Amino acid sequence: MSEKQRTSVSSGDALSRREFMKAGALGLGALAAGVSPGLAAPTVQGGARPNFLFILCDQMNLDAMSALGNPHVSTPNLDRLAASGVTFMQSHSTNPVCSPARSSLMTSRMPVETGVVHNDLGIRPGMPNMGRWLGDEGGYETVYCGKWHLPHGYAPPGLDGFHVLPTGSGQGQGDDAWVSRTCEAYLRNRARSSASDPFLMVASFMQPHDICYWMINPRTLVPDELPFAELADQLPALPPNHKSFPAGPKRIGKGYAGFTTDEQWRYYLYCYYRMVEMLDADVGRLLDAMYDTGLAKDTVIVFTADHGEGAGRHSNVQKWHPYDESMKVPMLCSWPGHIREGLVDEEHLVCGLDLVPTLCDYAQIKTPPRALGRSLRPVLEGGSTSWREYVVSEWKGQGRIVRTPQYKYVCYEGDPAVQLFDMAKDPWEMVNLAEQPGHGDIIKDHQKLLADWNTQMDLAPVAG
Repeated sequence: MSEKQRTSVSSGDALSRREFMKAGALGLGALAAGVSPGLAAPTVQGGARPNFLFILCDQMNLDAMSALGNPHVSTPNLDRLAASGVTFMQSHSTNPVCSPARSSLMTSRMPVETGVVHNDLGIRPGMPNMGRWLGDEGGYETVYCGKWHLPHGYAPPGLDGFHVLPTGSGQGQGDDAWVSRTCEAYLRNRARSSASDPFLMVASFMQPHDICYWMINPRTLVPDELPFAELADQLPALPPNHKSFPAGPKRIGKGYAGFTTDEQWRYYLYCYYRMVEMLDADVGRLLDAMYDTGLAKDTVIVFTADHGEGAGRHSNVQKWHPYDESMKVPMLCSWPGHIREGLVDEEHLVCGLDLVPTLCDYAQIKTPPRALGRSLRPVLEGGSTSWREYVVSEWKGQGRIVRTPQYKYVCYEGDPAVQLFDMAKDPWEMVNLAEQPGHGDIIKDHQKLLADWNTQMDLAPVAG
């Protein structure tokens, strides 16, 4: 990706890129999808219907890519995907937990609508997933390989709407290579076949989710004394908000207390980035198959994650949090010759709800009933389109987040404490403006947006 193409990330000099990493991508500014009532999603028709390769990973921060200037990780394959398409910097999860977020990616509906309000629940009966919809409405051959978690861990045989390719189950370190090799075999065989219908392939990886196992036995995996002394000068620096704990709803908590030294935290981050690199290698295997066979010229590729990772910001690990480290995720879209290449989009608020409408737009079929997302196609192709004013996310059941271009509002039902951050001035989310005078009208504005959003919800029956 050239400096000219990367204009929204860097003005072209090394200092501005470092400043961006310190105050922009690493600060993250978060939540997931709010469409202004009455704002219809534009649809762009025409042209051949492409294949779709949807690559989904688990627990990856938006900024964990070397293409975005992160010096602690090397992601050559994700970087080449970014160079061939659009990278969205305002990309949000609908919920910082695996199953709820995945239900939104699969349906374009919020977790309170899908009924998947916590892990290991199934999508509400009668609500089609993307495989069922593209297969029935678009005639696509739909295949799935890897983690599912709605409710089963890995995709079970007989998964509604998909042909399931065989793989293992468990940790990414042991199974992701199996997933990528199985998907590679499908792609190479598909290119040699006489199949005429387009295909949708979902390749769902675990990494970098393996970092969660560091919390199961931290004294073994992250001991008090650095296990490999030669790594001492390679450990990432801690983020500036590492010890920042703004007041707010009680459900936010005060960070992880299992690490007692900065060195432990830094070693944790070092290991996390190695897991991202493992993912990158598997993504590379799929990209090689696409380009070696010529399928790339006929395929829209989308890469995203279900949610982010605490990464030591606000002393958090794993997910569950309303801060950007949990809420912001990568969103990369590529189709050379059709989608703009090497563009870093910092303007448009996008989220997991937008995936299904985008695929439907390119497939030239209608979106599922009551879909909440918007097709990204006009943005990807440089067309003129109005866009949403805000995005909304859910967290820990009754928590809600409203993100507008400048501000982020966080609340939890039954708790009078709220948070308001000026994401333009405070991207690390360290100063809660709700505690300062003069911001009451801004808070009321965001409460009104949330109230409007709630009127659109077709709530699922309460899960047992």
